[in-house]
Amino acid sequence: MKKFLFVDLDDTLFQTPKKCVGEVDLQPAAYLKNGDACSFTTARQRAFFEFAQSGMTLIPATARNGDAFRRVDLPFTSYSVLDYGGIVLQPGGALDAGWLALMQEDMQTALPGLTEAMRIIDDFQAKAGLPSRARLIEDYGTPFYIVVKDHEARGERLAEIEQQVLQEWIATDGKDYFIHRNGNNLAVLPKTLNKARAVAYLRAELEAEHGPILSFGMGDSRSDARFMAECDYAIVPNGTQLAALTVAAL
Repeated sequence: MKKFLFVDLDDTLFQTPKKCVGEVDLQPAAYLKNGDACSFTTARQRAFFEFAQSGMTLIPATARNGDAFRRVDLPFTSYSVLDYGGIVLQPGGALDAGWLALMQEDMQTALPGLTEAMRIIDDFQAKAGLPSRARLIEDYGTPFYIVVKDHEARGERLAEIEQQVLQEWIATDGKDYFIHRNGNNLAVLPKTLNKARAVAYLRAELEAEHGPILSFGMGDSRSDARFMAECDYAIVPNGTQLAALTVAAL
């Protein structure tokens, strides 16, 4: 039985230097547009990657868009899930056109709500006298979700946006959307956009090709739990948001 690991990237297989305190054996794994290294692997992460590759096919499942994914320096050879599940790349990097057509239809339906959420966030920020504004994230000519980052990377400000305006909107007009907040990222996504949906699609494709498979899901954040639950087994890295939530629920 073939084995597949659907794996998140940032804060799972590598992370930024500020999250590597105390680590001495770091190697670059992802780069900025100017070529500077921005994320690094630890010795344990490299050992895990080697261990996983020895017995499984690794399939990245990431929020990164196509450009950011191309700046990841890890040897993936199979399918890839990008943009929170909005994009599926086939082995070799070709776009899965059938999946994209389905997502484009769903995202056009979701666009008015995303526009409204942007207005709500920007109005709140303007009244607070803060410069950060929401951005619509697009890839392959398709709008997918919105995100806002605090200009001083103060997570408590993003929590205020979520708690004071977005939660009320989600409970009423925005019930077809969900919030993802982790670190200095606050995103609003349509419920039709999620890694779990893309992973379920690829599991069906892989089973059609190989017969029954054994699947693993690995991720660091609350939003990853959905796609991990689509797999037979789940792996949670220590020291992550999802690990803390799991322990807190005990």
